[in-house]
Amino acid sequence: MKVWFDFFGPIDPQLRGKITQRLRAIHSPLLARDGAPPDTPGILLFSEVSPELIDHLRQLTISSVSRVAAVACSNSVLANADVWQLLQAGASDVFAWNHSKTTGDEILARFSRWQIVDNIVRSPVVRNSLVGQSQVWISILRQVVEVARFTDAPILILGESGSGKELIARMIHALDERDGKRELVVLDCTTVVPELSGSEFFGHERGAFTGAVTARDGAFALADRGTLFLDEVGELPLRLQAELLRVVQEQTYKRVGSNVWQQTRFRLVCATNRDLLEAQSKGRFRADFYSRIAGWTLRVPPLRERPEDILPLVRHFIEKIAPIRKAVDIDEPVRAFLLDREYRANVRDLKQLVSRIMQRHVGPGPITVGDIPEEERPTQNLSATWRDVVFESRIRAALAQGLHLKDIGRAAKETAERIVLAEEDGNLKRAAQKLGISDRALQMRRAARRVRVAASGH
Repeated sequence: MKVWFDFFGPIDPQLRGKITQRLRAIHSPLLARDGAPPDTPGILLFSEVSPELIDHLRQLTISSVSRVAAVACSNSVLANADVWQLLQAGASDVFAWNHSKTTGDEILARFSRWQIVDNIVRSPVVRNSLVGQSQVWISILRQVVEVARFTDAPILILGESGSGKELIARMIHALDERDGKRELVVLDCTTVVPELSGSEFFGHERGAFTGAVTARDGAFALADRGTLFLDEVGELPLRLQAELLRVVQEQTYKRVGSNVWQQTRFRLVCATNRDLLEAQSKGRFRADFYSRIAGWTLRVPPLRERPEDILPLVRHFIEKIAPIRKAVDIDEPVRAFLLDREYRANVRDLKQLVSRIMQRHVGPGPITVGDIPEEERPTQNLSATWRDVVFESRIRAALAQGLHLKDIGRAAKETAERIVLAEEDGNLKRAAQKLGISDRALQMRRAARRVRVAASGH
């Protein structure tokens, strides 16, 4: 595994040499950052937590899935620092070089785990099912892989309708490497009839009630040695939550009409679009049941929080809907429409829209505005609506952190440049046209940013 290392800020040359020598002793090859291939993980050593360091970390991680361990040169650097800023800026971990006698080995262990996780995240089994390349989505995928592969904890998946909760539950089951693993059993809690809930979950014996002409296995028996996925678990009534609590705790149950205790060993994954903590405060969800199902919590972001994934998802759905036309292009006005549209049902909504567009699209050429169904076409100028509540919330957060107008403006320009360059695969000419500036101006802006980073002590 290749790893780069770099220093940021003024650091005593003797300490710098000592750290470099130790890192090279435990890890080979160890590369200079400028010579490392894209997406190579790295170690950034720093002498103080500053706005320049935060900005540099964002630049290193925002357009890449590479990992960065942010390591302070001494404990005193972190004594009064807000280490959470560094994690928010993209660092995968933050600690001091001298926080223990085995720091070098700790770094090696972290990178080994991160490499396993990221290799799985990049694998076809994950990428072909959970599509997306935004930083927030990569973060979710890493959590999914880590909890599935390295724990047996019960998992609670939170998210809005259509955001992909069931897909994530299926991926957790697929990545689980238990010996003798059996099937995934899915039970939609919104469809459970209260009068038949006992049979649905526990199963029943023949003659246990009117109509029980044969014995039947319930969800707990079917999920034995597999995974039980309770979708929309927030819909369960309190009485049923109490009945399920013992099974989740002890993994023993009795069929309806039987006095014999049976064992079951399953991994529990639950999902809901409700706020279960709020439901607890209102007496609608049991606190003890919540603590049993939420050994690990995953929050799936709505599509509006990962707009960078809209076009990759569109291409994915086109390939699924019309495999022989998977390379079809999309005209710029259609791309703008897809990016600006509101998706109330999240990814499910986007998939339905793409399906309808592809039903209208004919010929070998790109998808054009005429392919968009009439009822979907905007009735107002979408360019006037991009400054929405999400935009305002980001500005509020920046102001609350003490950033000035100049800082916010510079960050907005640099973010726009980075997004466009990524969309245009690094083509400066096309990126400059989209930004409405000259090629020369874009080159000068990028050069000035590199000079500014270098001047900060890097």
